[in-house]
Amino acid sequence: MQLRQSQNLGLKDWEVKANMVNELVWFPTNKCLIDGAWVDSELNNEIELINPSNGRLLSRIARASKNDVKNAISAASVALEKTWGEKTALERGRILLKMSQLVIKYSKNLAHLESLDVGKPLSQAKNDVIALARYLEFYGGAADKIHGMTIPFQNDFSVSCLRERLGVTAHIIPWNYPMQIIGRSISASLAMGNACVVKPSEEACLTALAFGEIATEAGLPAGALNIIPGFGFEAGQALAASKKVNHISFTGSLLTGISVQTAAAQNVVPTTLELGGKSPQIVFDDANLKRAIPFLVNAGIQNSGQTCSASSRILVHETIYRDVVEKMSGMYKNLRVAPAIEDYDLGPVISRRQMDIITSYQNKCSDLKLLAEGSLMEGTNNQGYYMSPKLFETENYRHSVAQEEIFGPIQIIIPFKNEQEAIKIANSTDYGLVASVWTENGSRQLRVAKAVKAGQIFVNNYGAGGGVELPFGGIGRSGHGREKGFESLYSFSQLKTIANFHG
Repeated sequence: MQLRQSQNLGLKDWEVKANMVNELVWFPTNKCLIDGAWVDSELNNEIELINPSNGRLLSRIARASKNDVKNAISAASVALEKTWGEKTALERGRILLKMSQLVIKYSKNLAHLESLDVGKPLSQAKNDVIALARYLEFYGGAADKIHGMTIPFQNDFSVSCLRERLGVTAHIIPWNYPMQIIGRSISASLAMGNACVVKPSEEACLTALAFGEIATEAGLPAGALNIIPGFGFEAGQALAASKKVNHISFTGSLLTGISVQTAAAQNVVPTTLELGGKSPQIVFDDANLKRAIPFLVNAGIQNSGQTCSASSRILVHETIYRDVVEKMSGMYKNLRVAPAIEDYDLGPVISRRQMDIITSYQNKCSDLKLLAEGSLMEGTNNQGYYMSPKLFETENYRHSVAQEEIFGPIQIIIPFKNEQEAIKIANSTDYGLVASVWTENGSRQLRVAKAVKAGQIFVNNYGAGGGVELPFGGIGRSGHGREKGFESLYSFSQLKTIANFHG
């Protein structure tokens, strides 16, 4: 892994850059977007966003009420019957393509906002901007390419199946990847002709709000996209429980996902849930370690490990175990943690609460061997939420830190003796989101990929560079349903069968 070079900002310069949100925004941060207009929340109350790099106030957002949610859903329903519902698939696609172009136009602003708000290194935030633009481009191009089908039936029938929109779709967006998850979820829904109501996280949502302004500038009709920032127990709960919502897409924690699905079940509303993960990378004795090692490390520490698909378990064949331990340890010792905008390997974690959760897991590692850890750069603000990444080893794959999602920069290396044991360990958790297999043996590649229980399996890579075309989702407690690729378009539509008798 190529370590990034610091911009060598002095502390004084950093303090200026860390609080430059007002110079980056071109939209009101403390309002809701409802029916094409930025409006005050009914509560006339605000939530403070904290900069995780220094613990200081970054911005303020609106605290939406249940009535704000109701108004947003009503606006979406009206748009479906009028302006947005009247658009052809071609017209919808062109608006999404225009939105993609505007994302590129505002790319510098968006990247800096994401870096400051989430705490991720600036280069990672820039990659998220590219991903958002690519999602809009992909689904803009796909909007008029979702075709129906005809079914051979009895001679006196003509049978056709149509793909139709669902209606009002709700999107509950987490704080760790606002742009990417907005891209993969909302773009697909809009492409199919649905109208969206979005509840971004109260911990980081500036780019989600910016997306609303971009949509308006691109000519998306009023009401087709509504954004209601607020607390989960208020705005999120009201959105999930609404009888006028026709589909819910949720990305976040397992417990909240269960609550969302429970609420949706009361109204018989389908859900797409992307929840936690404990994703393994399996390294066999014939693996190309020169290629593998950077993936093994980076997949665990990206965004400070605050990624559902983070690879927190590294399973290594016993004959190369010490070699992998040595190489990964060497990389860990060179990892640097610094303010997000300075663009080192890791920034801070999102909040003091998240920091405390990760610390509790570090304490559970007291009986494990600490192999290596990164270090904080000089000048990091002691009020920020900084944690050095840590690499541990254990033979006990049932240990709590090898079973539970930590959502922080902690990786565990576990040895295995043979292929069967590797598969057993990989499948030993309740999660099944992502996994990778490192081997040059073609038969083993396919065997293990088929045997490991996960929604995505990568062979001799991890993540495939994002891959907006590749269906993504989990099994077990990692959730259900698929986003990304054409599968997402199918998820945001429903099939209607028409059997026409002409005998």
